[in-house]
Amino acid sequence: MDRPLVITEDHDLLDDLLRVAAAAGAELDVAHVPAHARPYWSRAPMVVVGSDVADAMAATGPPSRHRVMLVTRDPGDPDTWRKCVAVGAQAVLELPAAERRLADEFADVAEPATRAGQVVCVIGGRGGAGASVLAAGLALTSARRRRRTLLVDADPLGGGLDLLLGQEEAEGARWSDLVAREGRVSFTALQAALPTFSDLTLLSFHRGEAEPIPAEAMRSVLDAGQRGFDLVVVDLPRAPDPAAVEALSRAVTALLVVTADVRGVLAAAQVLSGIRGHTGETRAVVRSGVLEDEVVTTSLGTPCAGSLPDQPRLMTALNRGDTPPIGRRTALGRFCRTFLDSLDALAGARTAGAGT
Repeated sequence: MDRPLVITEDHDLLDDLLRVAAAAGAELDVAHVPAHARPYWSRAPMVVVGSDVADAMAATGPPSRHRVMLVTRDPGDPDTWRKCVAVGAQAVLELPAAERRLADEFADVAEPATRAGQVVCVIGGRGGAGASVLAAGLALTSARRRRRTLLVDADPLGGGLDLLLGQEEAEGARWSDLVAREGRVSFTALQAALPTFSDLTLLSFHRGEAEPIPAEAMRSVLDAGQRGFDLVVVDLPRAPDPAAVEALSRAVTALLVVTADVRGVLAAAQVLSGIRGHTGETRAVVRSGVLEDEVVTTSLGTPCAGSLPDQPRLMTALNRGDTPPIGRRTALGRFCRTFLDSLDALAGARTAGAGT
């Protein structure tokens, strides 16, 4: 695999570039003399030109290409933009301010996206509505279809998705290990660090007091999830915090689990008012009760994704610490399969539309 090409005679600048590349998991080809860069210029996935050699590089007449960046450690240099044009760069990166962007560029080359993961958020209309069970069911169903799936527990007061799945003793990182994370995260490193069971990877909380999830940490995790997984399911708290807002903004749909009774609908309406401005589509999943599904969805002004009856066998299994039973004959299993089929159809329609 070809590596990014760096062209500079400035040893201090080169040290900075090597450090940033190492943090991004990228290896570099380095040319100290512009003439030595010519054999690598066209085939390198990206080229970083130091401002110290920009004019000399331009004098060699390199062919036009994409993903060329001019890097400088002197943000006050009035000649920078002339050099940018001369060398055919598409951007000027001033260090150290632009180190994060440069790291992202290096990481894109070192680890290009292998998936285009869809994000689905699940939220309970009130406590005990069953949102966490639904989130786990969707993730398990997706993984059993041999799709790489990331299940994210974003509700610190939810009791723990690892416990729900009977995996509270599983080795691997939890949110407390990632809350300080900013910038790009390798999806292969994320999957390797987290508890993974076949095609299902889980990010949950440690037992005890849970720290709030910073929006930046959620952004890093979801970026990695969308690059490296087929589906990302996020179990959200009912009151959207900054991390929940980050997840909602990426969701293809948010599923609001509503119990079909008056208090359940009123509570869900409050939750809905808090999330509606942060996501493009919200659909109701109706837990069977005294109200008809149509009454529930009309009251909320939200389309119905389906309904789920009470399942005594499911609750018994969960209380025993068993994995949620989501076989073909269970209501939860049928709902999850139908919903995932609809996601596949939506993705296919978008792909077909993009190709016309």
